[in-house]
Amino acid sequence: MERLRESSLKRRFGLRLGEAAMWIAAAVFIIPVYYLFVTTFKTPEQALLHPLGLPQSWLWTNYANALQTMQFGRALSNNLIISAGAVTGIVLFASMAAYTLARRRRVYSRVIFGIFLAGMMVPYQMGILSLFKLISEMGLMNTLTGVILIEIAYGLPFSIFLLKGFIESTVPLELEEAAKIDGCSVFRTFASITLPLLTPVVATVTILNVLATWNDFITPLLFLQSRDKGVLLLEVFRNIGQFSVDWTSLFPMLFLSIAPLLLFYLILQKYIIAGMTAGSLKG
Repeated sequence: MERLRESSLKRRFGLRLGEAAMWIAAAVFIIPVYYLFVTTFKTPEQALLHPLGLPQSWLWTNYANALQTMQFGRALSNNLIISAGAVTGIVLFASMAAYTLARRRRVYSRVIFGIFLAGMMVPYQMGILSLFKLISEMGLMNTLTGVILIEIAYGLPFSIFLLKGFIESTVPLELEEAAKIDGCSVFRTFASITLPLLTPVVATVTILNVLATWNDFITPLLFLQSRDKGVLLLEVFRNIGQFSVDWTSLFPMLFLSIAPLLLFYLILQKYIIAGMTAGSLKG
């Protein structure tokens, strides 16, 4: 009885200790978000004197000024065009490539898949110079199309990796064989049978690539020179002073830049885990 009681006390102590550690970790992550949010409603003097305190008066004019200064409507539309175009291309090409690599079990298929995996290990910065020259020669500098093509190219390897694993472990081959007996072509089999079954992992690929494309700063900075083609992060960057920064003006811009992405993520976050785990087990 004494041993059982001691083990029970140790178990409870361990649980309490784990809960305390999680609360501390949550506070570490929440405090910067809280600081960002409350500072957007303060004057510069209040932000300096009481950085973590609540505003004495909630100044919505900071957001009005941010919307006007960063030309929010134009920048948001450019973000949406780039994200929608890039993610559509990634899902379309990655799903077709993954389907072919998963069903054609030959040596060349493994070699091609290995090349795609190698693309996941090559840093983006290594190809900047050659990529800049290529985009210039194609006449796509300072165009949203050029940025979309770059985002597609760098989003394909990981997307193909996820989709191929999901197809091999989850999509029954017997369904495709039955469709072939009924006279369906390869493309119709893929479009009518396989693609609808890929909904969980397609949702995962969509969310991950939207997050990556929306938060990409280097590509728009290098390939979009004119302000009318700029995205939200570029507008935030343009409003950072060389020697000083007005945080009460900058933080509303940051919050407006991440708000659409945060809303998108909160709505669809459950599909990330569903898609990742569904393709991790066989049988």
